[in-house]
Amino acid sequence: MGSLNRVELIGNLGKQPEIKKVNSNNKVATFTLATTEPAYTLQNGTQVQEKTEWHNIVAWGGCASIAERFLKKGQQVYVEGKMKTRSYDNKNGQKCYITEVICEKIILLSNGGGSKAEQSQPVQLETESN
Repeated sequence: MGSLNRVELIGNLGKQPEIKKVNSNNKVATFTLATTEPAYTLQNGTQVQEKTEWHNIVAWGGCASIAERFLKKGQQVYVEGKMKTRSYDNKNGQKCYITEVICEKIILLSNGGGSKAEQSQPVQLETESN
């Protein structure tokens, strides 16, 4: 049997996407996405606090262009892609690891403001990824 590397996240952008041009005209966008598990109470009365996870998202090519044009800090989005872990040596020569989601699809779930009616209309902005 084969394997599957697929990630689906719905969360809020932690900051504006950072856009860089690489090679000749290829773009890469990086941004963080926060997903939050709500607080709840166990049957024994123990309260479990809300927990937020931060995800590093990397978008290339067409997805990077979409991120550059449409994504704003605080906006709720759906991101689909695959997990990738890479390593690098920091300035002290220590090996560091970072796990990222390589974005293949973005759907806007809110426009970052406006009425609830506007925010409830998803806008799918999909493009072929590199």
